[in-house]
Amino acid sequence: MNNGCLTSSSYASRDRGVCCVDALCSDGYLCHLCRLPVTRTEISLPESVSRIRCRKVFSVRCSADSDFDAKVFRKNLTRSKNYNRKGFGYKEETLQLMNREYTSDIIKTLKENGNEYTGGNVTVMLAESYGFCWGVERAVQIAYEARKQFPNETIWITNEIIHNPTVNKRLEEMEVQNVPVEEGTKQFDVVNKGDVVILPAFGAAVDEMLTLSEKNVQIVDTTCPWVSKVWNTVEKHKKEKDYTSIIHGKYAHEETVATASFAGKYIIVKNMAEAEYVCDYILGGEFNGSSSTRDAFLEKFKFAVSKGFDPDNDLIKLGIANQTTMLGETEEIGKLVEKTMMRKFGVENINEHFISFTQFVMLLSNTSHLQEIAEERGIPSYWVDSEQRIGPGNRIAYKLNHGELVEKENWLPEGPITIGITSGASTQTR
Repeated sequence: MNNGCLTSSSYASRDRGVCCVDALCSDGYLCHLCRLPVTRTEISLPESVSRIRCRKVFSVRCSADSDFDAKVFRKNLTRSKNYNRKGFGYKEETLQLMNREYTSDIIKTLKENGNEYTGGNVTVMLAESYGFCWGVERAVQIAYEARKQFPNETIWITNEIIHNPTVNKRLEEMEVQNVPVEEGTKQFDVVNKGDVVILPAFGAAVDEMLTLSEKNVQIVDTTCPWVSKVWNTVEKHKKEKDYTSIIHGKYAHEETVATASFAGKYIIVKNMAEAEYVCDYILGGEFNGSSSTRDAFLEKFKFAVSKGFDPDNDLIKLGIANQTTMLGETEEIGKLVEKTMMRKFGVENINEHFISFTQFVMLLSNTSHLQEIAEERGIPSYWVDSEQRIGPGNRIAYKLNHGELVEKENWLPEGPITIGITSGASTQTR
């Protein structure tokens, strides 16, 4: 199966940033806070911010129209003495440990036989591209190194390192704790100065980075470099010509949340159907008639647009970005949007209304999206998280793409059959 991850080339800025942010306190009041310019080594919030007291942790959001420069802030953060994204010198040791923990004899046999093996009437074929991508393996390895580097410190992680229960359980055994969440809000008040905080492979939103920098903790950043390249893409949309980013992803997914935090104006579309709805609205209902009124548009995307988003004014200049595990459908969505803008504004004006992709990278997807593709096309597909889901007998327990666990009897038909095996980017490859 061929799949793709799309990003643009890096975009650099040397400006100093001033952060003006709105902080929603637990008592419902909105505080407007300003962050002073940062230097290469100074990344903490100003003293005036640290003196503000609320009854519980508040969420800091930088508005798209403020002077805050998320990229400059992150650049300065990466240069601070409390930040690490390259590991601690234990790579070979931790990779050996990972190999011992995540090696399968079945996968080894398949690889030794050209990714295909026949036993009796059953032929098993292993996909060419599957499992741990480079960024995921790197993230797990650095997280392992963090515990070795900080054997006695309290270590937190802002989300699951990857979507893999085996790996996450292993980190739990290493006493890496999840930052608690109450009513959808992470409770960073449990994190103290001197603690270690791991940012997962999916990255972290700007407001979380701001909170951690103010707390003066040791940050271990395992964000996949391809994910941070997508952040550069939306930064480019925002800075160069005030474009709106169309982000292909799931609005509640950690990676998409992080990407959106670096964007200016944005709308998140989950699939081609939602992209077609947006394009139909741009064309006044002349694409396929799927869109409706402005109010209906805003209702449909109420959790998937930037604050103050106006479809009548914010769909005039567009660029494309994506959640890196959403497979190659992003390319098709990009082509659709480009054709739509040509139709709306004329071929001769396309460069004023659309930023195309500039770089293609990696082959990966997440497992739920692979299952979703199969279900949409009517292909028999079974998403399992361990060998214990198969059997006894001819029975299988598997997940649907939205996570529901179901069981099926007699899932394998009689006679010679061929079974294809693939997996998402968070599944161990060995």
